[in-house]
Amino acid sequence: MADLKTNVLYYGDNLEILRRHIPDGSIDLVYLDPPFNSKADYNILFREQSGQRSAAQVQAFTDSWHWTHDTERAYQETIENAPLKVSKAIEALRGFIGSNDVMAYLVMMTVRLVELHRTLKDTGSLYLHCDPTASHYLKVILDTIFGTPGFRNEVVWQRTGAHNDPRRYGRVTDTILFYTKTDKWTWNPQYTAYDPGYVRERYKYADEATGRLHWRNTMTAAGPGPARTFRGQLRAPPKGTHWRFSQEEIDRMEKEGRIYYSPSGMPYVKSYLDELPGRPLQNLWTDVPMSKSGTERLGYPTQKPLALLDRIIRVSSNVGDVVLDPFCGCGTAVVAAQQLNRRWIGIDITHLAITVMKQRLADSFPGLKYEVVGEPVDLEGARALARQRDRYQFQWWALSLVGAQPREPERKKGADAGVDGVISFVDENGGKARRVVVQVKSGHVHLDDIKVLETTIGAEDLGLFITLEPPTEPMRVEAASAGFHRSPLWRREFPRIQIFTIEELLAGKRPDLPGKLSPYAKAQRVKSGRQISLSEAVSAYNGPDSRVESEVG
Repeated sequence: MADLKTNVLYYGDNLEILRRHIPDGSIDLVYLDPPFNSKADYNILFREQSGQRSAAQVQAFTDSWHWTHDTERAYQETIENAPLKVSKAIEALRGFIGSNDVMAYLVMMTVRLVELHRTLKDTGSLYLHCDPTASHYLKVILDTIFGTPGFRNEVVWQRTGAHNDPRRYGRVTDTILFYTKTDKWTWNPQYTAYDPGYVRERYKYADEATGRLHWRNTMTAAGPGPARTFRGQLRAPPKGTHWRFSQEEIDRMEKEGRIYYSPSGMPYVKSYLDELPGRPLQNLWTDVPMSKSGTERLGYPTQKPLALLDRIIRVSSNVGDVVLDPFCGCGTAVVAAQQLNRRWIGIDITHLAITVMKQRLADSFPGLKYEVVGEPVDLEGARALARQRDRYQFQWWALSLVGAQPREPERKKGADAGVDGVISFVDENGGKARRVVVQVKSGHVHLDDIKVLETTIGAEDLGLFITLEPPTEPMRVEAASAGFHRSPLWRREFPRIQIFTIEELLAGKRPDLPGKLSPYAKAQRVKSGRQISLSEAVSAYNGPDSRVESEVG
């Protein structure tokens, strides 16, 4: 296996990538937010020509799993090759769950969790984000892989304020299962602000000279111990207790005025509010809501708040450590890791996610250098992608080469039939937006394709035809015959229909188009290494009004 690459995005099946590219004991922190087997379809929302969120959606993935030949092969591989206790556990689960959708999901997760455990350093941690659909089964699998001592916490994250679920309690939380590989895990304690009511109740005393708030904490603990000198007099602790501080510490606190004496003469230590870091982080997180709005939202399905990943990465890694997200979606873990000066690896199986991540990284960290592995870099790679079973992967990748917004033509009727993608552009002073209709072909092409595109764009739009195979000469003649569009804003003409091959696009050639509008919501610019506070992160995610919103559904 090659040396570990960091600051890299991998396109492809994370199981294969983990086995081929991630060495044993090389990762400090794994965060994964895998599909939950919720039976839902998740769509990505783009921006409309006006810049507002579009009603048009593209299905990013279907969160459904089925028992197939591939599942059976993965199951047999686990039985034969996984550690004995893991193979016994997965065999037992199949015995009472059966060969159904739930079991297919668990098999998919088990083979990957075994690999993730392998990649962790002895000081490493894993956080698995899940919901009640399968969290109880996943915990059994994780207990088997990591051992029950490796379980540290079940973190309950309140993602929203309320949810309208007919005939059941509103579902407002997710679960994050926290495991470590050994008992030597990285741990950086984090704190949250004290509740104002708690401060008023406990810190109700103020120094006369400074006004510093404090509370009077006992100086004793259970168990016998020797007497200590207070104000020049030897004093025995109450029966069955001992003084918690050495004589040297008591003398120092006396000089600093940090000891309060009750009317009976009992000493108490002053615990000052301004010297405490805050409330130690608990396993119930209610302060990082999942908002429907705000400047951080990109429209990607299952996007998580940056503040949530910021917290996990701070706690369980150090500067320079390697953070791995094998289901990285729009890359929130990657952005949080980069911001906190960690190295990172992101993996996703869809080119749509890779495209969103690349745009997000460009917006958040202009000029950032990183590598993308798995995207085609030559014609043969493009042909290999086109031969995959999921034809949309090639289409989405081809559209990303020209910055087009994907569309799903089979889901539409009428004027947009046959539209694979759209590029919006401003054509007149005053901001009027128009579009370039993009069609992508990976197989044999002919003259009728250009005629169909010409009909689709009508009199108002422009057309762009992207083809894997070389176009015929009649196709080029037909495209040229479509004439030119005169732009009032740009004061020149643009071809109404242009044909570009994948080979030309890979060589760096680009269509001649007016200035385009990005279909992606622009991510906030982030400065690497700036340790933003939790309140800043929450505010950035939710916008100026950071109330917890309710979900209705």
